[in-house]
Amino acid sequence: MSCRESSSLNRGKSFCLRFESRILEGNPLGDPSVRDLWIYLPPQYESEGERAFPVLYCFTGFTGRGAMALNDNPWAPGLDRRMDLLIDSGMAEPAILVFPDCFTALGGSQYLNSPAIGRYEDYLLLELIPWVDERFRTLGAKGRAAFGKSSGGYASLRLSMQNPGLFAAMACHSGDMAFELCYLPDFPAVALELTKCGGIASFLEDFQRGEKKSAKQIEVLNILAMAAAYSPGTGEGKAPDLQLPFDLHDLRLDQEIWQRWLAHDPMVLIEDENCQAALRSLKLLFMDCGAQDEFRLQFGARRFVKRLGELEIPHSYEEFDDNHRSISYRYDRSLPLLCRALTGA
Repeated sequence: MSCRESSSLNRGKSFCLRFESRILEGNPLGDPSVRDLWIYLPPQYESEGERAFPVLYCFTGFTGRGAMALNDNPWAPGLDRRMDLLIDSGMAEPAILVFPDCFTALGGSQYLNSPAIGRYEDYLLLELIPWVDERFRTLGAKGRAAFGKSSGGYASLRLSMQNPGLFAAMACHSGDMAFELCYLPDFPAVALELTKCGGIASFLEDFQRGEKKSAKQIEVLNILAMAAAYSPGTGEGKAPDLQLPFDLHDLRLDQEIWQRWLAHDPMVLIEDENCQAALRSLKLLFMDCGAQDEFRLQFGARRFVKRLGELEIPHSYEEFDDNHRSISYRYDRSLPLLCRALTGA
């Protein structure tokens, strides 16, 4: 699909609301409880005044928030314009898109509840999703899907596995899984950098000083954010209250803490019969990953898909010739499939 827009393109409506969350009030990192919530309504929403529409929740990756998915790019349209093009070409059925902001001071929340970060899963499930269904003409749970890339792909998969009936379909693009492949190899470099900086607190102070962040800084921040999500501390320490699964001096792996990480790994969750049943209930389980993914996520995806096959869970998996970055064009594949699954078109 070409990203070139014609002058006759029938555009939907994108707008930002301010969502005030009670659940995020007083979160441990002091992050705002009032968040921007971007919404996309298809052109048909106003012209067909009584029609209800499917809703697709977009979960952005680490260091991202909802507005990021709408970024304008001359060669790669934001998701609102991309959806306009897909609808206009007949490739996708009209749908509402919702772009939650679950960003934190550590770069992300993994869209779960953690005493070190805040209750972001509750924010989505108990506040935001019911509010969207109440305010807009939606099809409810039977017409609700999740999709996203990287940490957003992980969220789409994990939320679907652990909350049966929350979503009727999901798409996971290059999602975090097989934690021993995507996280553990980064531990040595992170330990070196934290030691060099004088520890976590000093690193975060340095990180906040400048606008430009280096790739090495983001690598360290990523592991800190994962620790805050997967292995929060006792609640007695200063924020961020987290436990690293490795020793900074000799890199010894703390098996007890590491097991807490693995408890959130889709490769572990899939062995739970309730998670298996939740995946079987989906109208669509779509996954893809770049064959040259620099975070080694293609190997986890292959393992997960193999297990899906062994468990006879219906799914669709595609591998494409690219890496982890600038792959929003893959939404041209998943969005039509999600819309079709939700509407039966």
